[in-house]
Amino acid sequence: MATVVVTGCNRGIGLELAKQLTERGDEVVAVCRTPSDEIKAVAAAVVEGIDVSDGESMAPLKAQLGDRTIDVLVNNAGILRHDTFGEMDYDGMVEHFRVNTLGPLRVTEALADNLISGSKVVIITSRVGSIADNTSGGMYGYRASKTAVNQVGMNLAHELEPRGIAVALLHPGYVMTDMTGGRGNTDVTGSAKGLINRIDALNMSHTGVFWHAEGQQLPW
Repeated sequence: MATVVVTGCNRGIGLELAKQLTERGDEVVAVCRTPSDEIKAVAAAVVEGIDVSDGESMAPLKAQLGDRTIDVLVNNAGILRHDTFGEMDYDGMVEHFRVNTLGPLRVTEALADNLISGSKVVIITSRVGSIADNTSGGMYGYRASKTAVNQVGMNLAHELEPRGIAVALLHPGYVMTDMTGGRGNTDVTGSAKGLINRIDALNMSHTGVFWHAEGQQLPW
């Protein structure tokens, strides 16, 4: 049984990850700002009141985990705001970076002492952060924040490699969730299953790689 910490798991992909991981016997620690009834019913432990964009949230997060070993840390918390060239919301763009880019780095740094050789760090990113794969433009804040978190993930792969800790950057697919307004081409069940398969397969031989949940490697 593995201990898996998942951020942003009160709904959507994070909630489904918690469900599937629990069903197979893993112990899930759910980290969120405000827990839903669904995640309370699933997770072994809920750490609430944690905002990944706020440095002051890290001390209580660390205190709740104590010296507990984390086998898998899944940085899933994220936001999506739509923006349009000519009507840009620059404050909204900054918020994308605070949550989507700095959040995973902040949480991983705060919990670094809980990771051991063989632990895994996962960042749920998006293929829209791929520069090579950008064929439509738009979504400035979200795209840029995901491009930046891919760089953060690569840095973490180098940083944690000497400790035997593997890092994965995972695209969940275009998933039908509240975040996407119910639009998408896959549901949370299938997405979470694919993500878990990628997490299980992660090892030091391909740390720092950008993967689709379905298994193909994505371009930067």
